[in-house]
Amino acid sequence: MESKTKVHVDQLLSPAGHPVAVVRFEGDIAATSKDVVLGTYQRLPRELSKLVLLDFSKVGYINSSGITLVIQLLMEAYQSARKIYAFGLSPHFTKVFTVAGITDYAGLFHSEAEALKAL
Repeated sequence: MESKTKVHVDQLLSPAGHPVAVVRFEGDIAATSKDVVLGTYQRLPRELSKLVLLDFSKVGYINSSGITLVIQLLMEAYQSARKIYAFGLSPHFTKVFTVAGITDYAGLFHSEAEALKAL
């Protein structure tokens, strides 16, 4: 049974003092998550979020439609010159994201601390 996707956005500062938006997902990500995943990303204020971290640490499952949503988000970010980093993926989804080519558009890290160090 699919668990509803929830999202929360935090604003942090990078070690260099730049604003960072942290988009924290919870639940499963599937086709029904489109408004939550893409809508939340599209509403981020551009001037305050050139750097975006995607937190998948509380995501239980991402189906193929969910992966398509993440790819769409990354393509939008790439076109608007935003830098995207993701963390908290299970080893399985790290491998899936790597095979799907997502690492061409987003850095993947184990933890939020590692992702922030890379900024």
